[in-house]
Amino acid sequence: MKNKKGPNETLQEESDIEGKKTDWKAEIISWIQILVIAALSAFILDTFIIANSRIPSGSMENTIMTGDRVIGSRLSYRFGDPQRGDVAIFIYGYECRECGLSYQEAPDGVCPRCGRSDKRNAKIYYVKRVIGLPGDTVDIHDGHVYLNGSEEPYDEPYLKETMLTPQALHYEVPEGCYLMLGDNRNWSADARFWQYTYIRKEKIIAKVLFSYFPRIGWIK
Repeated sequence: MKNKKGPNETLQEESDIEGKKTDWKAEIISWIQILVIAALSAFILDTFIIANSRIPSGSMENTIMTGDRVIGSRLSYRFGDPQRGDVAIFIYGYECRECGLSYQEAPDGVCPRCGRSDKRNAKIYYVKRVIGLPGDTVDIHDGHVYLNGSEEPYDEPYLKETMLTPQALHYEVPEGCYLMLGDNRNWSADARFWQYTYIRKEKIIAKVLFSYFPRIGWIK
């Protein structure tokens, strides 16, 4: 013989079911809120506070090794100017999403092959060391860098090896611009070889602070 449920028991079961549905929905909403907050925090952190970059070549060895991942501070250049000796992340140029060309940023602001606007293309970031400041004269000869007419070479203890200088080079850094060179000077495609020698301040986005993979260490 089946037991009949009283009205109170039926109401209690319906209440339990409704409660479970409410708990399930509340949990989903809670997870969505957590994910949104996490995504927003990551966006703010990466856009305004830090820059995360992987070094694809050996141009900064032995300061930064090929494959190292580094963290840079965007705040360093939001509240101050790049300083001589800084290792900096900057926008070198773009990879065109239309024709696939990788190119250095030019004054006309478009892909030199197909004319697509820089703003619509993928940014190419470089990491180099700040050597020349706005208004500086920089001479390179006899294996050394000389600043502002000094007869004493600029001290560069971070260089991997003695710099080869097959010809003397002279630079006059314009206002608002910087001269960037790699630490692995004999294997670095840097300002000495670029079509557009100098990097404008607004293109320098972060000061490199430390590497975090595959090794951890401060960058000086």
